[in-house]
Amino acid sequence: MLLLLLFIGVPLLEITLFIQIGGVIGPGWTITIVIATAILGAWMVRSQGTRAMLDLRTSFSSLQDPTEPLAHGAMILFSGALLLTPGFFTDFIGFALLIPGVRTGLYKYLRSRMNVQSFQMGSNSYQTHRSNPNDRVIDGEFEEIDPNNPPNDGPSGWTKH
Repeated sequence: MLLLLLFIGVPLLEITLFIQIGGVIGPGWTITIVIATAILGAWMVRSQGTRAMLDLRTSFSSLQDPTEPLAHGAMILFSGALLLTPGFFTDFIGFALLIPGVRTGLYKYLRSRMNVQSFQMGSNSYQTHRSNPNDRVIDGEFEEIDPNNPPNDGPSGWTKH
């Protein structure tokens, strides 16, 4: 029901704002502002999207929880859709989502309203191959490292030198 109200209410609000603002500044300036906000918004979404992807890669490479960078990326993507939609209200919401503090606040609010029951990283295909569900054997290879003579490969994050 809320979605139906949004689909009806937002276009009505946009039409009302077009009429009101267009009556004050004129139709030429109104169209110019709508086009300029779309161009500026696309540029900002691209630059912030690149930063969000870098943050996501960093969280993956450092084995940190990727939830916040993913949420920021989704909000940036949504702001891009809003900024490309003609209208003053959608532009306002789209530009607001491009402010990192607004995204962080929205993320914290949404996170406080959610309850995660379980979280798993990686594939669980190994579970289908086990004969006993209580079996805790993990097959792998290892190489012993002499702490007095470490390899010259550099630190990997998995070993501390």
